[in-house]
Amino acid sequence: MILGMHHVSMKCGTSEEFEKAKAFYMNTLGFTKVREWPEGIMIDFGNGMLEIFSNGPGIKAKGALRHIAFATDNVDEITDKVKKAGYEVFIEPNDIVIKFDPEYPARMAFCFGPLGEEIEFFQER
Repeated sequence: MILGMHHVSMKCGTSEEFEKAKAFYMNTLGFTKVREWPEGIMIDFGNGMLEIFSNGPGIKAKGALRHIAFATDNVDEITDKVKKAGYEVFIEPNDIVIKFDPEYPARMAFCFGPLGEEIEFFQER
């Protein structure tokens, strides 16, 4: 019955936050607009969408959702773009091995997005 994830939703408290979020996800990360309406936008990130609302105070406290992880084919390049756009990378690109059977090698990095959200860039090896 479940076909996959459709979207992740975020709320902005101000129009400035909304414009900053749009610019980050569309200009910095290269996601594309699917549709826009007076209170929000739906942005495609490849295998799901990000819905950003402009009409609410938002929730700034970290809840059960820990981070958003985006698959990439080049962690280092996207992390460099994020830094050049002025965003904090709090875990630099690094190689990891997740101790599964069989082991799962990957490369990853983390940054803070425009609304304080934690974003992981994940590259399978």
